[in-house]
Amino acid sequence: MEKILITGGAGYIGSHTAVALVNAGYQPIIIDNFSNSDKSVLNGLRNILGEEVPYYDGDCNDADLMKKIFTENALTGVIHFAAYKAVGESVAQPLKYYKNNVGSLLLLIETMQSFGVKSLVFSSSCTVYGQPDQLPVREDTPRKLAESPYGNTKKICEDILSDVTRSKLGLKIISLRYFNPIGAHESAEIGELPLGVPANLVPFVTQTGAGIRKELTVYGDDYATPDGTCIRDYIHVMDLADAHVKSIEYLKDKPVDFFDLFNVGRGKGNTVMEVIKSFEKVSGKSLNYKIGARRPGDVEKVWADTTKISEKLKWNPQYNLEDALRDSWRWQLSLPL
Repeated sequence: MEKILITGGAGYIGSHTAVALVNAGYQPIIIDNFSNSDKSVLNGLRNILGEEVPYYDGDCNDADLMKKIFTENALTGVIHFAAYKAVGESVAQPLKYYKNNVGSLLLLIETMQSFGVKSLVFSSSCTVYGQPDQLPVREDTPRKLAESPYGNTKKICEDILSDVTRSKLGLKIISLRYFNPIGAHESAEIGELPLGVPANLVPFVTQTGAGIRKELTVYGDDYATPDGTCIRDYIHVMDLADAHVKSIEYLKDKPVDFFDLFNVGRGKGNTVMEVIKSFEKVSGKSLNYKIGARRPGDVEKVWADTTKISEKLKWNPQYNLEDALRDSWRWQLSLPL
């Protein structure tokens, strides 16, 4: 059974990808320092899979620990999620973000080289596009200046991976540019578990629906969109997890020094108000929300062109917005108040 290392594997996307890997016949190995995740996720994975997922509690900036993991496991590939991701914090503490997000990738590449592990799937973001001039966004759409140090780390990491490929270091690399992951595993054993006040829309929606938050603020209703609220491309986290499995499989017959990148979205935009109305429909709850001022740095509208990933990886999303919100709500209801 092939072993795949998942850095940040106890996080939201990483944990769902671990499930998808097991279902596809792989053995995931997790490394996570639990700075933005909770060890209860490991119990959730065991309940879903009926087995323990091997894990290392530590930081992937720790060279000795990374060497130990690669020594103890005959890895055939790595999926690299581990990164700090709070936009606001990155503005306040840019060095923390560059050191962690860029530094961990450099160490990972060096360790993969040392141990002859060739396949790497990198967690990137549609953040690199900023507010695009044309929609939908294609992979060859020019990247804009980053709105935050967080976004800039994703651009820098993509550039590093491209340079590594050109320098013939012997790796095979895919960078996946995620749009807006939402939803949870259908079992409600794992899901998005933000620490503190959620930075993303859907956890704030479900927490408001559950009475944890008094109300939801919609930031701006005067954008040039059908109902005036921002548009995003929301993708179910299990569809996103499946894209990582497809990427690992796609790399198997690729030559070394291969690099490609793919958008991962539903290829359809939904407004904030559409998310609210869909949530009210699937939950039967009337959501308490108010309209607030626009939020600085918010992109007005963005969604993906998914032609490339559909044609090359044979990947297509299986879930719609209502499916994802239903699973998010089921996950919310499973959590202690």
